[in-house]
Amino acid sequence: MVAGDHADLVPDPQRSLPGRGAWLHPTGDCFDLAVRRRAFGRALRASAPLDTRAVAEWIAAHEQTTVRPQGTDQDSEQRVV
Repeated sequence: MVAGDHADLVPDPQRSLPGRGAWLHPTGDCFDLAVRRRAFGRALRASAPLDTRAVAEWIAAHEQTTVRPQGTDQDSEQRVV
């Protein structure tokens, strides 16, 4: 995730966008916890609140398309920038 030009949080799974990035598991639980703790602003050193809608939509789409092998948990998934 990186902070965009208009105080928005942008998913960056290819890690190619310029700027400071933040790691996040691509799960709704991890995203919700980061939002509750206001972790994005601190991690990205943003002075204004960030709009997290694009990341929430990306995670929802990612969770729907991710197939997990049986017997694994969410923490074993690869992290996404």
